[in-house]
Amino acid sequence: MIISLRSLVQRRHLFYSIIGLLAIGTAYVQVADFTAGGPIAIAGTRTDQKVVALTFDHSWGNRFTPSILDTLQKHSTKVTFFIMGPWAAKYPDVAKRMVADGHEIASHGYRHENYGDMPPEWVKEDIQKAHNLIKEVTGREACLIRPPNGHYSVKSLKVADELGYRTIIWNVDSLDWKNPGRDVIIDRVMKRLKPGAIILLHASDTPVQTADALPILLDRIKAEGYQIVTVGELLSKYCERGLQRH
Repeated sequence: MIISLRSLVQRRHLFYSIIGLLAIGTAYVQVADFTAGGPIAIAGTRTDQKVVALTFDHSWGNRFTPSILDTLQKHSTKVTFFIMGPWAAKYPDVAKRMVADGHEIASHGYRHENYGDMPPEWVKEDIQKAHNLIKEVTGREACLIRPPNGHYSVKSLKVADELGYRTIIWNVDSLDWKNPGRDVIIDRVMKRLKPGAIILLHASDTPVQTADALPILLDRIKAEGYQIVTVGELLSKYCERGLQRH
């Protein structure tokens, strides 16, 4: 499309209106991340400090959990475990050890179904049932939730927020659940490492290479000058430039 500059100059009011709209549009893009009209799914924080949160989703099994906990203890590293209510009830001693070792306990829901596909009433019941079981087993009042499969909707975000939860996703995906190989898991994380990142790993029985990758991964993250913290610490201490939405 060819626009005549002469015709625009002759119709000055139209010219300046277009410029004004462009300026407004640019400003909106710049501030959109910070002026959302409701709760958001958090993928990380905006910080210049070299700090990351390491997280583990846990929904079933206990084959690798003791080894993962031993490694974290050996490396004096505290992480966030997103655990399902029924898993906590089935393995109460392991869930209690997570607390005793100083890890942050968060919710991964009650049933492993996509929140974004479910009505608000279903999501509310799922979060509440998981909350009650996790509290009963660990004594912790979870306030962070990672919806199963990282799947959510505007409605599920609102339900979680009304129940006092913040929805946490991630911006560094190890893809460990695909079992791509120990070194692939490590390389994926290291190539995507950045200040304020939330790293996704799994402690369930499906990923069979995570436990082997973990000690090497911890050493490499720290060798790059990064501090590893829980999600709660990341949100409260290392978000000086705001949150990164998913």
